[in-house]
Amino acid sequence: MSWGTTRVLGNRDAARYLAAVLVSGFGTAAMLLVAGIWVKDLTGSSSLAGLVTLGTWGPTLVAPLIGVLADRFRRRPLLIWLHLAMAALLPVLLLVDSAARVGLIFAVMVAYGVSFVLIDSAEAALVPAVVPGELLGDVNGLRLTVNEGMKLVAPLAGAGLFAAYGGHPVVLLDAATFAVAALLLTRIRVPEAPPPPPEPWTRQLAEGMGHLRRHAPLRHLVACTGAAMLLIGINGALAYAVVDDGLHRSPEFNGVLGTVQGVGSLAGGLAAGGLLRRLGDRRVTAVAAALLAAGLALRAAPGLGPVVAGTLAVGVGAPLVLITVWTAVQRETPNALVGRVSATVNTLTFGPGTLAVLAGAGLLELVDHRVIQLTGAAGAVLLAGWALRVGPRPAAPECPRAAGGEEAAPEPATPQTAPAAETAERV
Repeated sequence: MSWGTTRVLGNRDAARYLAAVLVSGFGTAAMLLVAGIWVKDLTGSSSLAGLVTLGTWGPTLVAPLIGVLADRFRRRPLLIWLHLAMAALLPVLLLVDSAARVGLIFAVMVAYGVSFVLIDSAEAALVPAVVPGELLGDVNGLRLTVNEGMKLVAPLAGAGLFAAYGGHPVVLLDAATFAVAALLLTRIRVPEAPPPPPEPWTRQLAEGMGHLRRHAPLRHLVACTGAAMLLIGINGALAYAVVDDGLHRSPEFNGVLGTVQGVGSLAGGLAAGGLLRRLGDRRVTAVAAALLAAGLALRAAPGLGPVVAGTLAVGVGAPLVLITVWTAVQRETPNALVGRVSATVNTLTFGPGTLAVLAGAGLLELVDHRVIQLTGAAGAVLLAGWALRVGPRPAAPECPRAAGGEEAAPEPATPQTAPAAETAERV
């Protein structure tokens, strides 16, 4: 266990936060899988089952508009109420007993998607108040590791419950995990200053986007992450072609490769904090891009060994690039803006990946998957070089330069700073 991981887990509030992430993540991973199976079982339609995912991820496309809310309230109470609201909403699905009521599943999944955006934005702003600035990468890495770990085990539990008893027990399980997570969040004790008086929605939205425009290094990092997620999206769209045309195996083998990629994500999440301290943002992003290049190239090979190794490399690289940009946003953004800036960054980074899935599926009709993957690998090599480009420094605040030429990480902008600390209340 690394020094950073030990420090995070030894922090009572950070440990309770991560426990809440683990508990709610288990129920969420189970429910998201079962929702699609449930729709398929009731309607017999694969296309309708696929639209369940669109319901949960669709709100990400308007995340900047939703993220403004995260900056209008104190973040810990907002997180508690969001978890309680989902715990209260999910039992609506107990009314689903036929295809005529399948619309309730879609409605709840859209609410799920909106809650994802708000929870992510509020957590991004809360975490810098929970741990010191040098541990932000570690806690973000542990958060992703916990989520990925739940994706390895919870879907199996959810599918087993559904097969034995139907969707209702999974609904109750998910509602209970949201309630337990809310209880854990009430045990966190961090100082939060009252939010400033709300300004017009459009002005707050413009302030969040303006921060990215003014902060060139952060904008460059977000652009690199968006490009990396585009390549990851293309890789995902080619998954069945790799298994079928490349390995000549049944589609179910994607489950095996998915587990391999999940193991890689666990490793990448645990390593992220230490790598960020040693290498800095630009170099970690370049390392992640190099791993993606190697992974895409290996997955174009016909043998099982190279494909497994390539899948593992993609699994390690993906969390590294995401944790790097999340940590940079928390470190380089005033706390009053973190919610809306984080939501905007999520749209700019995950949006390209969503579009890439559609583009990759279309290209498969015209081009062999190996050509697409090797082209993506070449693009990832260029991305690694672009990530190392030194852009202009932000106008303010100026950050001292650390040894080795990297910018030293400034203390995170948290509500405890300056005169706000005198009026901050413990919530």
